[in-house]
Amino acid sequence: MASVTYDHVTKRFGDVIAVNDLTIHIEDGEFLVFVGPSGCGKTTALRLLAGLEELTSGNIYIGDRLVNDVPPKDRDIAMVFQSYALYPHMTVYENMAFGLKLRKVPKKEIDRRVREAARILGIENLLDRKPKQLSGGQRQRVAVGRAIVREPAVFLMDEPLSNLDAKLRVQARAELSKLHQRLGTTFIYVTHDQVEAMTMGTRIAVINAGVLQQVDTPQNLYDRPANVFVAGFIGSPAMNFFNATLVERDGRVCVDTGDFLLPIPEDQQGTYRPHLGREIIFGIRPEDVHDPDFAPPAIHGAPVDARVAVTELMGNEIIVYLDTDHYEFLGRFDPRTTARVGQTRRVIFNMDRMHIFDRESELAIR
Repeated sequence: MASVTYDHVTKRFGDVIAVNDLTIHIEDGEFLVFVGPSGCGKTTALRLLAGLEELTSGNIYIGDRLVNDVPPKDRDIAMVFQSYALYPHMTVYENMAFGLKLRKVPKKEIDRRVREAARILGIENLLDRKPKQLSGGQRQRVAVGRAIVREPAVFLMDEPLSNLDAKLRVQARAELSKLHQRLGTTFIYVTHDQVEAMTMGTRIAVINAGVLQQVDTPQNLYDRPANVFVAGFIGSPAMNFFNATLVERDGRVCVDTGDFLLPIPEDQQGTYRPHLGREIIFGIRPEDVHDPDFAPPAIHGAPVDARVAVTELMGNEIIVYLDTDHYEFLGRFDPRTTARVGQTRRVIFNMDRMHIFDRESELAIR
């Protein structure tokens, strides 16, 4: 087991900066997730750590060891790829044992490691099968098992669940989380799926256009996003955003969107009063937009009149698409709501859970 440190790491491909001055320390035994949209640089960051790409500048450490010039096979890492990359002519046992055979590990030790990994992953009965005889979920387990038998200091996983169907992905997420708890090894996981990131990571590093936007626990990212990008990327459905101005009305600081006025709660007046007149982006998550009949008690609610454009029944909730003269936004309503398409009705914004960002810099105003 080992910690991992990216120290001002940059990677250029010609004129394209794939990773831009990345600095992050990953603790020994941590499950860190790199998340961001396709092409943001998260897989490149993983490949730099694995030694599959060469650094342009900066340093990478595994534990206290500088690994910039260390060959991939000597970095004490194991990587699980999106494609699984199993040898089709080998059995599951042979696939899992192959890397150890190349390292001339004794046969008895190979057998012990393969059977122990198979037991952990619940694939003991598949050891004699070929990959073509396996389901997608089983192949994914074999790929993880091939990494486990290496007993590496760091596991690297590059979107290993993306080829699975939705139900199997939920199951595999839980299995990988349990595996991390059982092994206690450092896991670094790459995904573009923010649900995977939120449910699996002890911390999440959000990357956009090669730049680290914020690294924190899943709950802190959700509750206190550092900027508009993080706020919009973390959470499903995404946060609603409105261009607005901070104004004073009747002695209170309010958010003026042009279509509606939202008073800021008393306990936050002091935070935003110095910013009166400032152009902002006001953000509120769909789960904080309520049907008045089912709004939580004791919140600082601000009423907004909007038209119901679309409703999507999800069983435990209804996603309601709403619009005003200049804005469209979503609410997550109690399934007992009477909201119907075509109605103009009042909704409640929970202002205790609002977010305010500077419009120019897109950074959060605390």
